[in-house]
Amino acid sequence: MDQLEKVEKLRERANVTYEEAKEALEASNWDILDAMVYLEKAGKTQGPSRETYSTSYEEQAQYVSVKDKVQEQKESGDNIFRKLGRLVGIVLRKCRDNSLCIKRKGEEILRMPIILVIIAMLLVWQILVPAIIVGLFLGCQYSFEGKDNLDEANRVMEQASKMADKAKDEFKKL
Repeated sequence: MDQLEKVEKLRERANVTYEEAKEALEASNWDILDAMVYLEKAGKTQGPSRETYSTSYEEQAQYVSVKDKVQEQKESGDNIFRKLGRLVGIVLRKCRDNSLCIKRKGEEILRMPIILVIIAMLLVWQILVPAIIVGLFLGCQYSFEGKDNLDEANRVMEQASKMADKAKDEFKKL
């Protein structure tokens, strides 16, 4: 959990400002429990309330009407679809804003948005996969470029190129 998440969680639980939550976490070496104790001692939040039990009947706050519970479940179901929609939107944006570049001898041969590469892989993967492998042996280099940080994917592509070069060298030795 990073520091921002800890500040947010403490702020919600202790009902304090971001600044107070950050100050408490820094004073307690970023331990949430110690930060809660720190805030209680400083008087910025109240400790847990005490509970009492009685045999007399009173309307309990813990009971929720069925209508309210059904409405809450409907809203949470809508929430799942919203989250899924946002996730699909993020994936589509990343696929649109980044592209696959094919270079040979330092010269760019082809640049395609990743979404087109995915569609092509789904439709004609039987042709595309062997073509990519043959391209590696013919000296083509594949890389991803765009707005996002794609260093890890490019490292994998470089390793594939190095393996193809080693295989070519071994074949020449025969």
